[in-house]
Amino acid sequence: MAQDSASVTYSTTEEVDFVIVGSGSAGGIIAKELSTAGYSVVVLEQGPHLQAADFKHDEWGIKYNFDLEWDWRKGHPQTRRKTEDEEAVIGDSSLRYAHNVGGGSVHFSGNFWRLREIDFIEASVRGPIAGTNFVDWPITYNDLEPYYSKVDWEIGLSGLQGPWDPPRSRDYPCSPMPVKSSGVLLERAAKKMGYTAYPAPVAILSEPYDGRPGCIHCGLCNGYGCEVDAKSSTMVTMIPKALASGNCELRTGCTVSRVNTDESGRANEVVYWEQDGTEQAQRAKAVVLSANGAETPRLLLLSESDRYPDGLANSSGMVGKNLMFNGYSQAIGIFEEPVHAYKSIPATRVIHDFWTLDEDLGFYGGGGIDSRHPFGGNLISTALNGGIFGGPSWGAEYKQSLQHLFTHSCSFDGHTTSLPLSSNNVTLDPTVQDMWGRPAIRVTYQEHADDIATMKFFMDRSLELMEAAGATQIEGYYDEGAPWTQHLLGTCRMGNDPDTSVVDRYNRSHDIPNLFICDGSSMVSSSRGQPTITIMALAFRAADYIIQAAEQGEI
Repeated sequence: MAQDSASVTYSTTEEVDFVIVGSGSAGGIIAKELSTAGYSVVVLEQGPHLQAADFKHDEWGIKYNFDLEWDWRKGHPQTRRKTEDEEAVIGDSSLRYAHNVGGGSVHFSGNFWRLREIDFIEASVRGPIAGTNFVDWPITYNDLEPYYSKVDWEIGLSGLQGPWDPPRSRDYPCSPMPVKSSGVLLERAAKKMGYTAYPAPVAILSEPYDGRPGCIHCGLCNGYGCEVDAKSSTMVTMIPKALASGNCELRTGCTVSRVNTDESGRANEVVYWEQDGTEQAQRAKAVVLSANGAETPRLLLLSESDRYPDGLANSSGMVGKNLMFNGYSQAIGIFEEPVHAYKSIPATRVIHDFWTLDEDLGFYGGGGIDSRHPFGGNLISTALNGGIFGGPSWGAEYKQSLQHLFTHSCSFDGHTTSLPLSSNNVTLDPTVQDMWGRPAIRVTYQEHADDIATMKFFMDRSLELMEAAGATQIEGYYDEGAPWTQHLLGTCRMGNDPDTSVVDRYNRSHDIPNLFICDGSSMVSSSRGQPTITIMALAFRAADYIIQAAEQGEI
């Protein structure tokens, strides 16, 4: 049986209390909470259980060979199209997510922006947006705030309360990360233009905390695993505590094929393949799906039956719909003096003056601007993409140009909203299959006009900031066409109405009382570009409810 080091091993024929599919930002938290509360838990994870010593500064391996991700070259194809009228085609993976214990929290950039009060009621305040499924959340900021603070302290965040931040019940556990050069440039430019730049809150330790060391400022962070465990992934913060409880078994190399139900329609078994292709099935009293905003809806759709012909938890028809990616824009500047923005963590300063945009602009949106190295601090990425400013492309002059670009540049990046649309979705491809014979994930996605207008607005503000910062050469772009993303949101949204949502305000399936869904798929709106802290807060909240319901015999 595929398994990981643990203090307990359960038989597949033994009915455990919970099976959790996925060990990432949500699954890792729920596993820790349920197992430390005394419940028997089996966590099924597709990928390996890596450790700090397994992570390397291999730019080609991480950024171009996708060593921490799976793609079509490794038997995991996806298909992509803009509209349902087009035929979906295989290409570079548009959904870029990790397959390992800890999921995307292992390789994220660590930007942790809470949602604000407005995010949860924005549809009521702004009014409906034609052609979209833009609605209020069934919970408020006050409902989630205690769990945001729990994330701060149990996961480990570094930061400082900013002038635009929502109210918080506790300060950050760690002081903000020291400002880097690109942050200084953003802060100076912001001051000139009347904006406020302040320390970016990050899930990276600025100092030793909870038995882990502080950041060593190696510079290769975004997309990489942390070699010293300073990045606050669930791999290092939650999974060890779950295993130490003696109630949690972590099984790696396990790819789930379906969730079965009993005669009464309740989830009772999770079927999966071990790495060698052996099929197994684990019995359970309840099931939690935390596979991410693409894999979770695929699994629900794959679990169709006579009782659930449209897939599990899909009486509303909303499973897979409302896919949101977040918008992205960038202004790149070259400076006369060295900047060395490749050093330290990705971003140390952020501007949130544009969290919500004025309705007079004629479009909906909002977000934040932070400062980074334009190519993620990667020499290879700089070499392959540095032609944005023209110049020589070969020989000694090219080498000098590349060196100058790498050391004398920085970028001001916009991270923005994405509207929920039924036409943007995850479905099962009718012809393409993965290595296990499952239908491939088919992505249908095209940005709403407001999303494009928001990205352009943020690019323009970033260009103005770059000019104020004193850059001698400036270029900008925004991601129209959303070529790829790690943010997979909205495909099993929460809500009070079973006809228009998949789970309730506690992440419990409307259709199946012992099936819970908690990951990016349950988010109602897209956040302002940094959803992970909200996913984690929802997981802590859902775990609280699951424990209470279990204690009362409701599961």
